[in-house]
Amino acid sequence: MFRFVREAFRDIRHTGSVWPSSPALAKAMTRGLGEIRGPRRVLEVGPGTGPFTERILKNLRDGDHFDIVELNPVFCRELERRLVAPHRKRKPRTMVALHQAPIQEAPLDGPYDLIVCGLPFNNFPPTLVRSIFRRMMALLRDGGELAYFEYAGVRTLKAPLVGAGGRRKLKDIAKVGQSLRRKHRGKRELVLGNLPPAFATHLCKSKEVAAKRAPETRKTRRRAVKA
Repeated sequence: MFRFVREAFRDIRHTGSVWPSSPALAKAMTRGLGEIRGPRRVLEVGPGTGPFTERILKNLRDGDHFDIVELNPVFCRELERRLVAPHRKRKPRTMVALHQAPIQEAPLDGPYDLIVCGLPFNNFPPTLVRSIFRRMMALLRDGGELAYFEYAGVRTLKAPLVGAGGRRKLKDIAKVGQSLRRKHRGKRELVLGNLPPAFATHLCKSKEVAAKRAPETRKTRRRAVKA
């Protein structure tokens, strides 16, 4: 808890909150994991100190593959020490890899059945938000699920504080979310048992949209712009 609060105040843009996500939000964000049959490939982006990571690890089965991408080196060390290393000893038949990198540059090989994202999109420029979602959707299998969240009313609360330019950015970010929900059968779930309350959004990758895009290659991924 102390590490999270310290890092949040040090870099609020990338952390997005001064309080870790609750077990209730973790449950809502990872619900899709239990609906996947057979060996599962899971990706988590922006885990912070790992409230979602911990729940995913507890539910991994032999043969599952779990990649974790976190930019903050302090959070990476904490995740490895507290969660990842102990899990490897308990369940050596699951593959867990931790990558310290922006999602645009992380050495990942999809497709994934489930992607769980804890990044604070309302803190980012709209171009970066679109870039991150493009990468995640490219890594997701057809019919796979992408889960992300945002705090309830966050754009309404921020709008009076950020000026005209900031309000335009917030509107653009809102439009990105609306477009994704339309294209990928998006569903939103209000989680009141979190501080502050949050909306968990679940997207199911549309096969029709995916068919219009060329498959992403490793060469393409290496050209991605660093956040």
